[in-house]
Amino acid sequence: MRAGTGGFMATEYNEDTRGRLRKLNITTMVLATGPVGALMVAIDSRTWWEAVVLSLGVLAALLALLRWTATGISRVVLPCLAVAAAVWLAGALAVGGHTAFYGLTIIGAVYAAKLPRGRGAAAVALTAAVAGLGATRLLVSPASVADVLFSYVLIPTGVTALVAASMFLGQWYYDIVEELAASREREAELAVARERIRFAGDLHDIQGHTLHVVKLKTALAQKLVRTDIGRAEEELREIHALVGDTITQTKELVYAQRRLNIAAELENAKNLFESAGIRVDVAREADGEMDARAGELLGLVLRETTTNILRHSEAGQVRITLSAWGISILNDGVQEAPPSELSGLAALRERVAGHGGELTVEQKDGRFLTAAALPHDRPDAGTRRDDR
Repeated sequence: MRAGTGGFMATEYNEDTRGRLRKLNITTMVLATGPVGALMVAIDSRTWWEAVVLSLGVLAALLALLRWTATGISRVVLPCLAVAAAVWLAGALAVGGHTAFYGLTIIGAVYAAKLPRGRGAAAVALTAAVAGLGATRLLVSPASVADVLFSYVLIPTGVTALVAASMFLGQWYYDIVEELAASREREAELAVARERIRFAGDLHDIQGHTLHVVKLKTALAQKLVRTDIGRAEEELREIHALVGDTITQTKELVYAQRRLNIAAELENAKNLFESAGIRVDVAREADGEMDARAGELLGLVLRETTTNILRHSEAGQVRITLSAWGISILNDGVQEAPPSELSGLAALRERVAGHGGELTVEQKDGRFLTAAALPHDRPDAGTRRDDR
């Protein structure tokens, strides 16, 4: 159905959005990381082998970024993190490169923000690792302690904390986008479920009602075939016409073209009750023109109630009161037992409530009342009776 297609398209849209967002994140991080890393290597390296060692940290960071995914952590991240930590240690002890922490900072900050829990602890551990590895410079450097701490501890830890904070902010934003996308997907799935329930309810209204009427008329035709062949043939013709009309209504339902006509439903209900030997009184309250949507909803109530009366009661009389904004159906022949929950009326109650109205069901003194009232601003203008 169309709702199902819409749900598929919404899911496909969300997957496409996630894919584009992932590519945008990777491209942005690589374009920001690569040139800065190359600049730091050029500044710190004095020989080709120093350039090779320092470049390993940048390459490890780029590889880890290229394997970035929306969820989970790739298996290459830990090896890249180890390589970047080794490069920072080599930079502090052998190369004298105070920017060699760059690769470790990028990898650690990006993936600490992706952890499902313990992100803050991971960020603190990363900062401590950068500071600790940088402090090893004190073991080999003839420079003053203050200079070493400033170049190899204070600046690297400050940059690491700043990068980690920015990555955490970016991951927070990404998580929000993911949650919104998941929420839209859930809404689309819920819309599909609601549409299926609505379709099933409408199908029940059409075919459940028709099948019961066909059963009733078939039983009547079986009784008449030996006593009144003409009347039996008439009942069979009505069954044939009813089945054909049901096929048409089912097709209209599939193509979302079905509209109930309250006048036709009222006439159909009267004919059915009279065929079953039930006397019908109809009263119309003259309070204005009936809205098309109100007519469709009240027609559903009348159809479902008619089916319930024929199936669940031994009614001898039914009174139908119809206005532009409501309908009530009162019948007798009800057993003195607590009313059973009628699933059709329960679904109608929700549908009427969805239009701001109220469906009332009451049983008292062997009578059963089903009444639907829709909101309106028009005053009543009297009552005109049409008894049959």
